[in-house]
Amino acid sequence: MPLVKRLAAECLGTSWLVLGGCGSAVLAAGFPEVGIGLLGVSLAFGLTVLTMAYAIGHVSGCHLNPAVSLGLFFGGRFPAKDLAPYVAAQVLGAVAGAAVLYVIASGAPGFDVQAGFASNGFGEHSPAGFGLLAALAAEIVLTFMFLIVILGSTHGAAPKGFAPIAIGLCLTLIHLISIPVTNTSVNPARSTGVAVFVGDWAMGQLWLFWVAPLVGAALAGLVYRWLGGPQPAPVAVTGEA
Repeated sequence: MPLVKRLAAECLGTSWLVLGGCGSAVLAAGFPEVGIGLLGVSLAFGLTVLTMAYAIGHVSGCHLNPAVSLGLFFGGRFPAKDLAPYVAAQVLGAVAGAAVLYVIASGAPGFDVQAGFASNGFGEHSPAGFGLLAALAAEIVLTFMFLIVILGSTHGAAPKGFAPIAIGLCLTLIHLISIPVTNTSVNPARSTGVAVFVGDWAMGQLWLFWVAPLVGAALAGLVYRWLGGPQPAPVAVTGEA
């Protein structure tokens, strides 16, 4: 598949991830009486990955996440030459998705982007007040486990066709665990997309949501490369967040 088509798919898929996942938090989580809450937001993030994995997995592998691309590289599944273009496409898609969300959300009376806009944070900007060390540990460990699931479910010896389900459910579980801690990142592009619109504290704390997921993903790639053996994944199901 030509690189330009793969990059377009990554951009489109990441915009859907941000619009669907962050949009559920901004527009629907606290809606009076019928708000979807933490459970609904967690499921929404998982569903964005699940739907895109089937839609564009055969085009780009459906990474939608710089940490996933890096983890696949360290796992021997992704070429170094495509890493920077993929990351750029993912960040661009995340900003585009956040822009659409901003246009929609700003149509509501009393909308205030400084209230959070589904941004990730720690300390006073953590939903439950978790500090820097807790946020760092959560993002590293949960991204590590996310990549273990991705690398395992897309291994050439894994059952065929089920990887998107496992990956989507894993991302749902990760959100169920860590929304109270950091609002859940495990994805630097997702964090950047909304932080651009919040500015201020969100941009100031964004470094953690790049460093921690990338560290966790790189470690997972190295570990699974040893654990799972050399058999590569089929390109069509290398997908996920």
